[in-house]
Amino acid sequence: MRPALFLLLTAMTTSAVAATVRVHNGESLQQAIAAAQPGDVLEIARGHYEGNFLVDKPLTLRGIQRPTLSGALQGDTLRVTATDVVLEGLIVRNSGDSLKDQNAGIYIRPGAHRAVVRHCDLSYNLFGLWIEKANDVVVEANTITGKREYNSSQRGNGIQLYNTTGAQIIGNNISFVRDALYVDVSHHAIFRGNKLHHSRYGTHYMNSYYNLWEDNDSYYNRGGLALMEVRDQVVRNNRAWGNSDHGIMLRTMQDSVIEGNIIAGNNRGFFIYDVEYVSIKNNLVVDNVVGVHLAAGSTRNVVEGNDFIANREQVRYVGARDEVWGAQSGNHWGNYLGWDRDDNGIGDVRYEANDMVDRLIWRYPGIKLLLASPAVQALRLVGQQFPVLRVPSVIDPKPRMQPNHKQWSEWRGKHYPGQ
Repeated sequence: MRPALFLLLTAMTTSAVAATVRVHNGESLQQAIAAAQPGDVLEIARGHYEGNFLVDKPLTLRGIQRPTLSGALQGDTLRVTATDVVLEGLIVRNSGDSLKDQNAGIYIRPGAHRAVVRHCDLSYNLFGLWIEKANDVVVEANTITGKREYNSSQRGNGIQLYNTTGAQIIGNNISFVRDALYVDVSHHAIFRGNKLHHSRYGTHYMNSYYNLWEDNDSYYNRGGLALMEVRDQVVRNNRAWGNSDHGIMLRTMQDSVIEGNIIAGNNRGFFIYDVEYVSIKNNLVVDNVVGVHLAAGSTRNVVEGNDFIANREQVRYVGARDEVWGAQSGNHWGNYLGWDRDDNGIGDVRYEANDMVDRLIWRYPGIKLLLASPAVQALRLVGQQFPVLRVPSVIDPKPRMQPNHKQWSEWRGKHYPGQ
């Protein structure tokens, strides 16, 4: 048989097999799934469908006017075991609440590669989406809310990714879960444009490599972005604000880029612990209680072009020797009191965090009223001249006189409710 004729017959056969099947309210959705052929589209009419549904062949389940699939508070509401399944336009709710069994609104099982979940509402499930050992999954434009009356430790996560490759998590709104995104051993993924709020962590993210984290908002959580034991990450143009602990945690990280992020109104802006060979550039760290908490030998990093403004304590540094930031082009420090006599935009005196004056201010906040006084200026100079009076510090030899972020004041006052 000629190749062209073979391809034509194959296309005709595929077209003949694939069909669009309408499922009406009151009919059995599981029976419709069982009767469908691989590749069929099930158009599910608006209505209420109760059960624990299993999709074990490549199908598209498309909601018409947002039908509700309810798990009746037991098991997984919808379980996917086949490849190339598409779920769209559905309300998926009322999973069971067994943490041991990992009950989820949608459970994408190992081997269910290339699943797509988009434009769905997942509500009152223990885990919203559990994705395990399934590659190239797309989760896009969904709203996920958990069992908000449960204590945080008793909730599941909004999206749980475990042992996956190539996931795309884009444009989702996730709240009132334990962790909005829990990511473990998942590589070459994209996390973009998500809103993560009112949870323990916006993301709890570890043992994962070669991922892009871009343009996400993480707010009103205990912690915003927690990136732990990872490398080869790009964390770019995110906003972490109003979190009761940290905005962005970098813990045991190497070979990554952290740039263009806004970290505002958190208890700790950056928490940097055991971090090496990381580029931290052009971030705005504003109006946090502590701008940066730096510890555990975090060194050999490039820290340039950042703006540290209106933080009550700019840097809380725990280390045995000075750490130099800004050696190439400098950072902007809102409390820098030096001068720029040659008008080149770089201060003539280096900036030193954690000096004698800073430590006095931490103990006696009222001293802030005297920051511009000659006596306080003299005290700062004395501390620089007599090393016995100083402790190891973050040193910026080229402090910038002006911030890169001209609209920085718009990010003031975005604190955790009640703080």
